[in-house]
Amino acid sequence: MATAAIFSSLRRRRSPSLEAFLAPVDLTDVALVQTLATISNDLVSKFSDKCFNFQRKNARSLIRKIEVFLVLLDYLKDSTSTTKATSASSSSSSSASSTLPSTALLCFKELYLLLYRSKILLHYCAKSSKLWLLLQNHSISGHFHDLNQEISTLLDVFPLKDVVELSDDVREQVELLQRQARRSRLFIDKSDDSLRIRFFNFLDVFEKGEVPNSEELRSFFVGSLGIRDAKSCRVEVEFLEEQIVNHEGDVEPTVSVLNGFVALTRYCRFLLFGFEEDEVGLGFGCLRRPRKGLITQEIADTFITVPKDFCCPISLDLMRDPVIISTGQTYERSSIARWMEEGHCNCPKTGQMLVHNRLVPNRALRSLIMQWCIAHGVTLDPPETMDVSTEGFAAAAPTRAALEANRATAAILIQQLANGPEGGMTVAAREIRLLAKTGKENRAFIAEAGAIPHLRKLLLSVNPVAQENSVTAMLNLSIYDKNKSRIMDEEGCLGSIVEVLRFGHTTEARENAAATLFSLSAVHDYKKRIADEGGAVEALAGLLRDGTPRGKKDAVTALFNLSTHTDNCVRMIEAGAVTALVGALGNEGVAEEAAGALALIVRQPVGAEAVGKEEMAVAGLIAMMRCGTPRGKENAVAALLELCRSGGTAATERVVKSPMLAGLLQTLLFTGTKRARRKAASLARVFQRCENAALHFGGLGVGYAFASNSAAANRDSSFAGDVSVPMSISVPVL
Repeated sequence: MATAAIFSSLRRRRSPSLEAFLAPVDLTDVALVQTLATISNDLVSKFSDKCFNFQRKNARSLIRKIEVFLVLLDYLKDSTSTTKATSASSSSSSSASSTLPSTALLCFKELYLLLYRSKILLHYCAKSSKLWLLLQNHSISGHFHDLNQEISTLLDVFPLKDVVELSDDVREQVELLQRQARRSRLFIDKSDDSLRIRFFNFLDVFEKGEVPNSEELRSFFVGSLGIRDAKSCRVEVEFLEEQIVNHEGDVEPTVSVLNGFVALTRYCRFLLFGFEEDEVGLGFGCLRRPRKGLITQEIADTFITVPKDFCCPISLDLMRDPVIISTGQTYERSSIARWMEEGHCNCPKTGQMLVHNRLVPNRALRSLIMQWCIAHGVTLDPPETMDVSTEGFAAAAPTRAALEANRATAAILIQQLANGPEGGMTVAAREIRLLAKTGKENRAFIAEAGAIPHLRKLLLSVNPVAQENSVTAMLNLSIYDKNKSRIMDEEGCLGSIVEVLRFGHTTEARENAAATLFSLSAVHDYKKRIADEGGAVEALAGLLRDGTPRGKKDAVTALFNLSTHTDNCVRMIEAGAVTALVGALGNEGVAEEAAGALALIVRQPVGAEAVGKEEMAVAGLIAMMRCGTPRGKENAVAALLELCRSGGTAATERVVKSPMLAGLLQTLLFTGTKRARRKAASLARVFQRCENAALHFGGLGVGYAFASNSAAANRDSSFAGDVSVPMSISVPVL
């Protein structure tokens, strides 16, 4: 049967009903015939007058076959009901024997399955995207042929001569259908296939670096496909994008080709139908449809977990360029390279000494990661240093046709941003945001074409939707490193982003402004400029205190980045960021990053003094050492150590007098991460130098001795520069 093939390649939007796979087992012959008649009648009435855009002949042929079955079933329904009634009235038995041959009943149970699969196929052809039906023309024609073959087989074994209740005219119709089914061949509509080829030809034009003729595109989309407005075109794009997310490897066209058709259709949407304002009301909240996993924030939002083996043990982030070291462990290339550059000669995970420093690409794992990303709709750009033409990420690299179509679309959108009416500008900002959502190539040519100055003007729009789309577009563009300088160099752009952060019309706009500042602050030279921008740090601190869970995450990551610049310490204290970070220690979602930021701030005496004045600072860090994540515990002990070193005697005594610290340090010395153990050992030595330390921490002896025997613990003097980034934080793509 073709069931498996149908359900694997037709890309259903909903799971099929159980009836599509299981034949009825508890129905009497009368009930079975009645059920089949009802299903057949429903199919005929629903689809006989349906206007199919494609697969018209195949669909009509299948419906005609079902009509003949309906004639047969209606006749049997009446005759078997009459026979049953007569039998029941003349017999005292509670049940009567079947009036249909057993072979006929088996055939009808198989027909039950065929009818349900026919319903799914007809519904699919009636409701699917026109472009998708064109692309799948051969495959769907094959599904119709498979059903015809199964109908032919069923009719061949159906005991027509043994069903005595049939009238001559019904018998003739079934026999005729039987002969027709035997002669049926695979039918591929030539006119449909010529349209499919024509669709591919448009993609070939873009592949050559040219732009298809606009009148030919209009003739194809409007005349041949009947796509006559922007809304219909947008529906086509969304359907094709859904197929990319749900794509299975055994189905043509490939993901790269589908991306090209999405880009082509999006281009035609604006070329042919302009900037209709029916989309203006769609703000960010409406657009955030549940998807199967965009990386970082949207993964957290939808509770989709990245497989543990796909994450780097150092950064805890999804690996883009996994490499194998001499111990056989796999890490993200940038993370393990940084570990080695810091002078470490051992494996971070196992502690084994490294025989050599060679990094061997783990191509098998990279391929698995890419397959997982494609299956779950996760956008994961390859590292910029990687040659995607020879590496495993090449499968996801956009084709030239897709790039050129997107480039042509970007030109139309930016022209609208520059000269269009307010409604059109809002739609253009929304589409630029979506176009910049994936692919560094898209982000690059959108900025190169001059989008940033026009988006900057929309940042201060009184229209909430325009503001929201423009700041989100700016965020997505900023992910590409070269665009960071374009944004920062654009006069007034940083100030406008901060203005949205402070006074944005919607929560999403303010949160995305915070995320944009985090993205821009990845460049060290920009950290000071951002912190010095009036109201920026105050607004981030306010968002950390009072924002939504997502807003708090955006704010704390931005504050962490700013805290890595030593010149920002005083500014962050004055702006209330320290108080906000201390308050965030009790929030599980942001506590890790807050502790990491505090560990950086307290390195400076002025920062240690400010943190020391916060009543809940030490208690919050102690609580994190007790209940936090491994990385959170590491950040907490690092912050306490730096507080003792920079905060003077009063701060040290305050830490020393914490009642639970002795036991927590003891535990951390044995169970913490390698860096956490080193920091805990350093903190223990600080206590030993304190007056009355033995009274409070006599129980640290065994653990401290254990830690002191390690080479890492003896490098106390090097620890001052060893407060590491708490986790690799990716910028959310929205």
